[in-house]
Amino acid sequence: MKLLRYGPIGEEKPGLLDAEGQIRDLSRVVADLDGHALSPAALQKLASIDPKTLPSVSGAPRLGVPVANVSKFIAIGLNFSDHAREANMAIPSEPIVFLKAPSCLCGPNDDVIQPKYSTKMDWEVELGIVMGSKAQYVSVEDALTYVAGYCLVNDVSERNYQLERGGQWDKGKGFDTFGPVGPYLVTPDEVGDVHRLDMWLDVNGERMQSGNTSTMIFDCAKLVSYLSECMTLLPGDIITTGTPPGVGMGMKPPRYLKPGDIMTLGIEKLGEQRQRVVPY
Repeated sequence: MKLLRYGPIGEEKPGLLDAEGQIRDLSRVVADLDGHALSPAALQKLASIDPKTLPSVSGAPRLGVPVANVSKFIAIGLNFSDHAREANMAIPSEPIVFLKAPSCLCGPNDDVIQPKYSTKMDWEVELGIVMGSKAQYVSVEDALTYVAGYCLVNDVSERNYQLERGGQWDKGKGFDTFGPVGPYLVTPDEVGDVHRLDMWLDVNGERMQSGNTSTMIFDCAKLVSYLSECMTLLPGDIITTGTPPGVGMGMKPPRYLKPGDIMTLGIEKLGEQRQRVVPY
């Protein structure tokens, strides 16, 4: 299934995308696509519904974050070896964990706001994991059974705040609109092998990032297992798993986003995003 949320900001309704690419309304079936709707039993119930029996949604409505009421937005740094090299940083022996503020979450095609004092705004196409079950101290072997699905994430970053102003990475990662997610939450059965997905990102039509999830240092099962030792993962939590090479700070000279720039990005089987950068 491809699950989604559509409608104006703060008024999103649950839906799904049928095989013909038509949005179908799920609001008579579930109140919203929050953690309660992502349990294995709840997903099985949704999968049993014939999409043709659901009301179709006309037009091309705005898409929101495909998960509601996200309690944690967890990110992994330097999880592609070639990205670590371009960033001039050592390949980590354990996952580098930081948090993006849940308030930074936005829809896949919403405008991205350049922070008021930003000087080094950057892009990162990433694979997102969405939890479906509560996870504590889970094994690598069992980890993916706790996952509801996968999604596309743009881990928008401000490198000056992240790397040059002391403290932790979080403060360069959590500005409003720095977390576009979607367009869909795609269930594992439709994704297939999550570690063989092509991923890409363009700025103003120029290809900047091109990679594949097969080159992740720590795979999805390892990340879920590792994080479940550090914190309790709850249904609806999002884990964004790192980016391939091609970010702006790795270029010579570095290249950063400015108002008017357009980011387009995608991951095989998970859909595409498009964001315009606008000033604060």
